[in-house]
Amino acid sequence: MSGRKAVVLLSGGLDSMVCAALAREQGFEVLALTVDYQQRHRVELAAATRIAELLANRHIILPIDLSAFGGSALTSDIDVPKDGVGDGIPVTYVPARNTVFLSLALAWAEAAGAHDLFVGVNALDYSGYPDCRPAFIAAFEALANQATREGVEGRRFTIHAPLQHMTKADIAREAARLGLDAGMSHSCYDPRDDGAACGLCDACRLRAKGFAEAGLPDPTRYA
Repeated sequence: MSGRKAVVLLSGGLDSMVCAALAREQGFEVLALTVDYQQRHRVELAAATRIAELLANRHIILPIDLSAFGGSALTSDIDVPKDGVGDGIPVTYVPARNTVFLSLALAWAEAAGAHDLFVGVNALDYSGYPDCRPAFIAAFEALANQATREGVEGRRFTIHAPLQHMTKADIAREAARLGLDAGMSHSCYDPRDDGAACGLCDACRLRAKGFAEAGLPDPTRYA
């Protein structure tokens, strides 16, 4: 380890797991931040804990109740779509979620003396969320360096999005290359009470598609 610290947003999904492993591979001490935003798929918090035990030097699960705002199938009583990935921004979009999450990660990074933030957003095989686009990541990095003491004093922050231009198949292959047990991660937006993935929501469809196109076995337990 180089002694450099990086704050990694760790949701518990496959993308964030691979992102954390890549940060570690690059020599960073991983400060894993999981946001408990009262998401309906709360089983992902347990997945994040498992992954953090494997990859992180420190893990914080930070509660912030976005269900108070609603506006998303993940935070309010709106059905999760099960009819395939469509056009437009789906109801599983959580208003400003990645802006909120990266702001929290930035606050921890500045407090901890870290200048690198990792986020597992993807702009190829994804559900069309506006806060996964390269333009958003570039804009947030610019904001981070204007909005902090570290930034204005010349100690710049870098936002790493190493999965940004990967397909889900690329991400599945990267998990295999890194020696990760993808079955530790959780992607489903509407899991059963026993934690089994529904197999029909956008997240499940994209995950299954990735493993199939990569020619790798899918370790997910589907309902």
